[in-house]
Amino acid sequence: MDKNQENTFKNLFGLLGRNISYSFSRGYFSEKFEKEGIQDSFYTNFDIPSIDKFPEIIQQNKNLKGMNVTIPYKEDVIPYLDELDETAKMIGAVNTIQFKNNKLIGHNTDYYGFLKSLEPFLKPQHSKALVLGTGGAAKAVLYVMKLLGINAKLVSRNPKLKQYSYTDLNKEIIQNNKLIINTTPLGTHPNITDKPSISYQHITSEHLLFDLIYNPAETAFLLEGKKRGATIANGASMLQLQAEKAWTIWNS
Repeated sequence: MDKNQENTFKNLFGLLGRNISYSFSRGYFSEKFEKEGIQDSFYTNFDIPSIDKFPEIIQQNKNLKGMNVTIPYKEDVIPYLDELDETAKMIGAVNTIQFKNNKLIGHNTDYYGFLKSLEPFLKPQHSKALVLGTGGAAKAVLYVMKLLGINAKLVSRNPKLKQYSYTDLNKEIIQNNKLIINTTPLGTHPNITDKPSISYQHITSEHLLFDLIYNPAETAFLLEGKKRGATIANGASMLQLQAEKAWTIWNS
């Protein structure tokens, strides 16, 4: 569907990101509109090479009513918004934009999706966590860790103060942190053999490995945990929950 056809719809929604042809959101909302008989709305991808193209999208699509934001713009989009809700402010990342009263308002529904999808898997031993990655999704995960009272540390290729590097992750650290969460894009289709560089041999059946990636359903990261008897979970449920939360915000 070309740009002119998109603009024939009363309500336009879309996903802002880079290299997002694989994305869940467009298929999810297109199916939702069809199933629920929502005929005046359309969902598209806004795949841009850099965030400075964002204002053009706003100018060219006057029927925009809401957007999702994905890698790598969850933090970069913030200076272009008029307001942030309190949770997005605390997290420092935005994955949902509401168009209301001629203002762009940033929200974060990632934290909600992650919280609700993680909770059923948690056991008493999951009191310490390693969060792989330091982007916008990692910020939402850290916020959830605080809500749940879980002591979490970020793992980065370029660690700052109070962060681990991947080479720091020895047997003691892996075994003391029974919850390991991958927020990096490593392992996303089509690069399904990629995985974060951690000492998988130290993972045990007491570990919980959670990957925010949903395609493939079992990433190389999760398969390493599964081999060693760990509990594993992917980001599919998180995505659905955050998407429905975004829909509620757009229609509030």
